[in-house]
Amino acid sequence: MARRNGLGTVALAAVGGLVLAACSADPGPAGAPVAATDEVRSVTHALGTTEVVGTPDRVVVLDSGELDAVTSLGIVPVGTVETEGLLDELAGTHGFEADDVEVVGSISEPDLEAVAALQPDLILTNAIRHEAIYDQLSALAPTVVSAELGAVWQENFLLCAEALGMTEQAEEMLTGYETRIGEIAAAWGDPGVTEVAVLRFMGGGEVRAYARGSFIGSVLEDVGFTWPAALDTTENRVELTPESLDTVTSDVVFWSPGFSDAGAAESASITSGGLWTSLPPVQAGGDHEIDDSRWFLGLGPSGADLVLDDLAEIAAAR
Repeated sequence: MARRNGLGTVALAAVGGLVLAACSADPGPAGAPVAATDEVRSVTHALGTTEVVGTPDRVVVLDSGELDAVTSLGIVPVGTVETEGLLDELAGTHGFEADDVEVVGSISEPDLEAVAALQPDLILTNAIRHEAIYDQLSALAPTVVSAELGAVWQENFLLCAEALGMTEQAEEMLTGYETRIGEIAAAWGDPGVTEVAVLRFMGGGEVRAYARGSFIGSVLEDVGFTWPAALDTTENRVELTPESLDTVTSDVVFWSPGFSDAGAAESASITSGGLWTSLPPVQAGGDHEIDDSRWFLGLGPSGADLVLDDLAEIAAAR
């Protein structure tokens, strides 16, 4: 199976070991990892090469995938951007206090003064989000930037791990994920004959059908699921409307009311209507409401593991 995603039962054990190791070390700043060294790593990334000295212990992350990555490795960042509930989800998963992490603006508009005030020794982000402010970020701290979002999240995770000096731990987590993928596939029987659709109601008549090029699509594809022809693409998603939902001819549909009041209201209206109830997966009892922050915001190993948890629960109830 191609390595593209990562975590699982074995990986959670690895994370637990990292956290316990950090807790048993001498006290330091909240979220401090193992003791720092003077090692200098030259990390090549989307926007250049950055030198990172030692083991960073004041990490700021400016996208949800980077937040997922560092907390999966047992590190609590000193700062992050607003992530629509993901920080709380990850805090619960990894046993740290969300209030210990300073929120420094939004993904679209990070507060650079707030970032500077945290005196970071490493900044992690994504070029799609923040290429325009890379020079400003680099003036504050060594900054490592991944190139893309979506199905490449596993490569992004390894890049974050390289910057942190934790590549070996990250690779162990990805190996654990591959093991768990096999377990989930077995629980579903033969996922290769099961077509899926993943819908997210955004409000305003916008319905996103996530495809194989997305984070969630990559996880489902690793399990072995396929997509109906109208939604089968290597792009991130297919844009639908409430009126075009009849293209959802899959065996199973996973759907989220989104993260906004508008999305929640629209999904409630649509999923109680005649078109929705006539869809093949709904008729067959294969429609499953999913948690938005778990399926769409993690973009990293912990997010992948939360999705696998949900797939295991759904498989057990079938």
